[in-house]
This record gives sequence, C-alpha cells and structure tokens, in this order.
Amino acid sequence: MSMLPSFGFTQEQVACVCEVLQQGGNLERLGRFLWSLPACDHLHKNESVLKAKAVVAFHRGNFRELYKILESHQFSPHNHPKLQQLWLKAHYVEAEKLRGRPLGAVGKYRVRRKFPLPRTIWDGEETSYCFKEKSRGVLREWYAHNPYPSPREKRELAEATGLTTTQVSNWFKNRRQRDRAAEAKERYAACFPRLGRPQEAVLSPPPPPAPDGASFALSTRAWVSLGC
Repeated sequence: MSMLPSFGFTQEQVACVCEVLQQGGNLERLGRFLWSLPACDHLHKNESVLKAKAVVAFHRGNFRELYKILESHQFSPHNHPKLQQLWLKAHYVEAEKLRGRPLGAVGKYRVRRKFPLPRTIWDGEETSYCFKEKSRGVLREWYAHNPYPSPREKRELAEATGLTTTQVSNWFKNRRQRDRAAEAKERYAACFPRLGRPQEAVLSPPPPPAPDGASFALSTRAWVSLGC
C-alpha cells in the first residue's frame, strides 16, 4: 500500500474516495477529485476510478467519453448492472433528442437492439428489461394509439414485454372485443335513456290489449308516459 508520488493517497484510498463520493451523489466533487489525480497509468486503470469516470461522463452528458470508457476496459461482473444502466440511459437520451419525444417500451427495445451491450460490461446472458407486472401497461400504452398492431409491431411488443407473440395478439383481440361491447351498451343507453337497462326493456311483457273504444286513448297515454 504505497503512497502515490506527490499526492498523499494510496491507490486503495483513491478507490475508496471514488466509491464514497458516488454513493453520496457528490458528482461534481467527484469530477474535481478525478481531475486532481496525478498522471499514473496504474491508478487510472483502477476499476473504481474507471467506474467513477464513467459516472461523471454520464452526469455531464459526455456520452462519447462514456462509451469509450465502457468499451475499452473489462469490468468485474459486480459492476455490470450499474454500467449497463449508464450505457442504456445514455443511448435512450440520445434517441429522445433525435426524435424530439420520450421513448416508450418499444422505442427503448429498438435502441437496445441497435446498440447492444458491449461484452466488457455484459457476460452474454440474456437480460430481461421489462418486469411482467409492467407488461399490461406497455400493451395499454400501445393500444391507446394503435389498437391494430402489425405483425412486426406484435413481435417487437413481445420482445419488449417478455410475452409471446400469441399472447400479445390475444391481448389485443380481447381488448378490442371488450371495448366494442362497452360501446354497444353506451349506444343503447343513449338511444333509450328512459327504458332502463337493456335486459329490462327486452324482458318486460307487453301490456294487455285494450278494448276497441279505449285503444286510441290508451296508446296516447303510453306514448306521453314514454316521452315520445
């Protein structure tokens, strides 16, 4: 544990300071600390220092520097989740700036497919980005602007939600059927507001026939009572 020349800290202490400042969210201070480090290759290749540099680069919006750090050094598996998050968030931000609008689940899936995680921060295992409890929310969001997704869009929705294409297709089919049934009930209620629920109007027996002399008066009173 030797002191770094003209600095007063050991390499282990530098790594500890980097971790503490990150955990405390003191990123501007962390940036100044990194800038003050002496020119020492061994120190600047320390994994905690590299991770700190990546965090500061993301914080400052210097995504090119962030990608360079993440792609140029092999990181330990315990650091992968944090660094993967930085990689993906940076690409999402760039895509949102290009498109001028926030990304939905499908948009984020397309970004991940276009910019896969580098093997320096990924062990090659398939990563799940959408939790199952969020799947319905993703489908509802898509349904709101397009109830009839194309086959390609269904495949992308399946990838984005972790469902199968068949499950996605069935969800949209069932949702359309429910909405059509609800619309039919609303139309009936609008057309016959005084007749009550549909089943009451259908199941109510007709009135008994009136004597010939009273038929006109009875029918007139019936129409008046119905508001016609």
